[in-house]
Amino acid sequence: MARPNAAEDGRLLFGMDATMSRQPTWDMAVSLQAGMFEAIPKDAHLQVQLIYFRGLGECRASKWVLDANALARLMSTISCQGGNTQIGRVFSHARDEHKRRRINAVVYVGDAIEENVDALCAKAGELGVMGLPLFVFQEGHDSRVEAAFREFARLSKGAYARFDSSAPQQLADLLKAVAAYASGGRAHLKLQSSGAARALLTQIEKR
Repeated sequence: MARPNAAEDGRLLFGMDATMSRQPTWDMAVSLQAGMFEAIPKDAHLQVQLIYFRGLGECRASKWVLDANALARLMSTISCQGGNTQIGRVFSHARDEHKRRRINAVVYVGDAIEENVDALCAKAGELGVMGLPLFVFQEGHDSRVEAAFREFARLSKGAYARFDSSAPQQLADLLKAVAAYASGGRAHLKLQSSGAARALLTQIEKR
């Protein structure tokens, strides 16, 4: 049975690259995702939808879930498979979902781009016009990927950050910060004390 105030919940779209190189980070995200829910105030609720791509053209979105256990169950059933990136499909899905009912933020975690960057920038800009910010988190140090990811964040009025898969606390802090933002905007993000949260807030306030 739906809660009476479910329409007021914050909503976060959690997008991940699930191609073969991503398995270690996927496993790490499964173990860290509960922290997203712990980061929001006790009187707030956060709905999360997982979208991922892998293999030969597979891109799937889960149902919207309201607790860490449900999201963990969804993620634990997915294994990474070789294939090309499908970031454009993630952005298009975000646009379509947002048109149906407001999404407060999109997280995208990845390490590569094998698509036309200008076309992706156009979609990121469309999300920005709609008021849907992208929080783009890069694993690795590919300078071309960094430049594109930073541009996606700028065009959507979101934020960019890099994390190191050998330091899981970095990604944990980033996910918590975005969850706080999705559940209550900048006011909730300001309550987060991590350096990651402060860095994201600084970027957002400059947009």
